[in-house]
Amino acid sequence: MELDPDDVFRDEDEDPENDFFQEKEASKEFVVYLIDASPKMFSSTCPSEEEDKQESHFHIAVSCIAQSLKAHIINRSNDEIAICFFNTREKKNLQDLNGVYVFNVPERECIDRPTARLIKEFDLIEESFDKEIGSQTGIVSDSRENSLYSALWIAQALLRKGSSKTADKRMFLFTNEDDPFGNMRISVKEDMTRTTLQRAKDAQDLGISIELLPLSQPDKQFNINLFYKDLIGLNSDELTEFMPSVGQKLEDMKDQLKKRVLAKRIAKRITFMICDGLSIELNGYALLRPAIPGSITWLDSTTNLPVKVEKSYICTDTGAIMQDPIKRIQPYKNQNVMFTVEELSQVKRITTGHLRLLGFKPLSCLKDYYNLKPSTFLYPSDKEVIGSTRAFIALHRSMLQLQRFAVAFYGGTTPPRLVALVAQDEIESDGGQVEPPGMNMIYLPYANDIRDVEELHSKPGVAAPRPSDDQLKKASALMRRLELKDFSVCQFANPALQRHYAILQAIALDENELRETRDETLPDEEGMNRPAVVKAIEQFKQSIYGDDADEESDSGAKDKSRKRKAGNADDGKYDYIELAKTGKLKDLTVVELKTYLTANNLPVSGKKEVLINRILTHIG
Repeated sequence: MELDPDDVFRDEDEDPENDFFQEKEASKEFVVYLIDASPKMFSSTCPSEEEDKQESHFHIAVSCIAQSLKAHIINRSNDEIAICFFNTREKKNLQDLNGVYVFNVPERECIDRPTARLIKEFDLIEESFDKEIGSQTGIVSDSRENSLYSALWIAQALLRKGSSKTADKRMFLFTNEDDPFGNMRISVKEDMTRTTLQRAKDAQDLGISIELLPLSQPDKQFNINLFYKDLIGLNSDELTEFMPSVGQKLEDMKDQLKKRVLAKRIAKRITFMICDGLSIELNGYALLRPAIPGSITWLDSTTNLPVKVEKSYICTDTGAIMQDPIKRIQPYKNQNVMFTVEELSQVKRITTGHLRLLGFKPLSCLKDYYNLKPSTFLYPSDKEVIGSTRAFIALHRSMLQLQRFAVAFYGGTTPPRLVALVAQDEIESDGGQVEPPGMNMIYLPYANDIRDVEELHSKPGVAAPRPSDDQLKKASALMRRLELKDFSVCQFANPALQRHYAILQAIALDENELRETRDETLPDEEGMNRPAVVKAIEQFKQSIYGDDADEESDSGAKDKSRKRKAGNADDGKYDYIELAKTGKLKDLTVVELKTYLTANNLPVSGKKEVLINRILTHIG
């Protein structure tokens, strides 16, 4: 069976006529939070993180959204959100429908980027909700008003803003009512169920995804089969894993990590020349980028609006503003040779910037330490060269089957390099795609880029010490005990960056206390104290330091002048040599012992007995 090459390297959500070929990838999100405000949301409670306390389902929904709004400003500052309550006493919406209240603040559209004022007022919504908005019983019998239908309609109207081709549109629905039409007559129930499901289907046909966040009661599990299974479009295979995934999603919303989410964009466009007369087009992406604080934005001191910076060149002779493009000069034989910016760019360009295939090698020839700088992920594109994807797939499959990587020459405005193209197969899990299919372009080092470790850590003319086989064995055993399973760079957050974001949040929201940031880079004390790890550490220390592992031996003879200096190395308060002879070092405090060690450039770690032994060894 012949596979469609366009489908192999395209995500399921991409439009084949627009998104993939025109590269209009979704770089923005429009989100509407739908919160059930019926009395049942206030009466149902769950255990909170604090002992002997209960929190209502309404409080859980509000706290999740509040944390999500705070993270939105840093994670995806261009996203736009709206907050909508349904089953309310008061109404506030453009359609003037009963039972639906769109929460907002002045000087802000119904769906817009989150602001500090919106977050501050939403944090206090529980205190003023009953007075200003109010709650009413959901859909009651003999009533033709369908607040859930109205909420979906209003949310769909809010999400008309923007194009579904360039933005993701989502609804988050919080409720603890698994059968909203359960108390109605059969005929009315069937009619309302049909119209509500059709409204949800209409929204999904417009590219709007509906995500349900059900809140179960302690004594009763939320039964998604009664109604919401059909509303969000779950099949039988997805039902078993839906409820566990919802619990994790709620926890993620409450404890969202503050980090900037960068939109997917093409870092470079490359022409890959396979041979004379055959070339394909590739797009280069940076899959991993360093997390750094956002750039500084200059604001006007009066209006507090961003300031637009403009730069002009002024002639030093006449004072007039230069209108013509700036030129550069280079003195040559008593003359000034002028260059335009374009000409200088052409002079600096060594090659055409194309990627030229040189050959193939086994993957065993590619060493880990060749990867000295971040690689570039390559993905085919048919925008300029039709058929690039088909040729790329054929090359990609062959490299995977034969366990080969391609060696190519790449040059542009930067110095030319030899690169290794390593094919990467697609990896999927239950949560979706883990690794995309494509190629990683690894920049191979020059010979001068690689230095022997012994070169860096040994003195000239002195042979570097070599570990014994037993020391290597013990070190390997220790590393295996301390190795992290399924390690990923995403497991650890930058504590300095998290504190930076916490300070920004406190300033913007006028908070008196900083949110506590957990330093995940600190050693795992509980893990380090496991018996197997402690045993491996002790065996390693034994192999290095011998029987007296707590003491560090000083290599080389200690001359008499150093001993004399040692006796008076502190502030003159104690004669350490005399104290050592009389056995009175134990009468000194740890601070006084460390004073001597610091003055003689000795380690200051360890217990008091270790410090005393170290001083006695140094004095001799």
